[in-house]
Amino acid sequence: MPLPVLSGPHYLREGLRLILSPGLRLFVILPVTVNLLLFIGLIYFAVRQFGGWVDAFMPSLPDWLAFLEYILWPLFVALVLLMVFFTFTMLANIIAAPFNGFLAEKVETVARGEDTSPPFSWAELLAMLPRTLGREARKLAYFAPRALALLILSFIPVVNLAAAPLWLLFGIWMMAVQYIDYPADNNKMSWTEMMAWLRQRRWQSLSFGAVTYAALLVPVLNLLIMPAAVAGATLFWVREGGKGQPVVRR
Repeated sequence: MPLPVLSGPHYLREGLRLILSPGLRLFVILPVTVNLLLFIGLIYFAVRQFGGWVDAFMPSLPDWLAFLEYILWPLFVALVLLMVFFTFTMLANIIAAPFNGFLAEKVETVARGEDTSPPFSWAELLAMLPRTLGREARKLAYFAPRALALLILSFIPVVNLAAAPLWLLFGIWMMAVQYIDYPADNNKMSWTEMMAWLRQRRWQSLSFGAVTYAALLVPVLNLLIMPAAVAGATLFWVREGGKGQPVVRR
């Protein structure tokens, strides 16, 4: 087992290998297709609006400080890119939530050695829909006020210089929260318990979130990384002591 700070790449790599196996490949096709359509739409919209967004966030400088625009412009480009990426990731995960919860359940059965090739079931997938969408709403309630605070910070001159690194750090943490929540929810762990579980494994969580965040920034590759992150987070859950309980349909 790698050191805690190095475990993130290890779990994501294993998750990628696992979703490409014949027994689980089918569970990946549907969310990848949905995310591909969303990705194309958001990229088209972002390309058309990108310049205006950067100009909106750039502070107005007096003429004698105009030279600083060449230094600040890359920082605010990075800020807009992080915000666009964050929006895409959140929307994609909300849409794919039932598929991701289902995939996490199947990966856990494989990881625990209970089933090597679980069958696909539309009825089982639909049964998970209310629970997984409810959990996504809880994640959104956690995310929204913090993202709003960062967004407000992004408009405050001088102080907004800290916005990009803070968005990055928050994004890394949210990647761990987003994907570990699937196996935690499948095993009936409450939101509060799950957050405490992550904090007890802070370095493992941050390393997994960081490598997932970096991989998701790569266009096209991020479509495959999302289900790989679900599988990797489930392996993380099983091997780091996540409790295993029968999933209750509700």
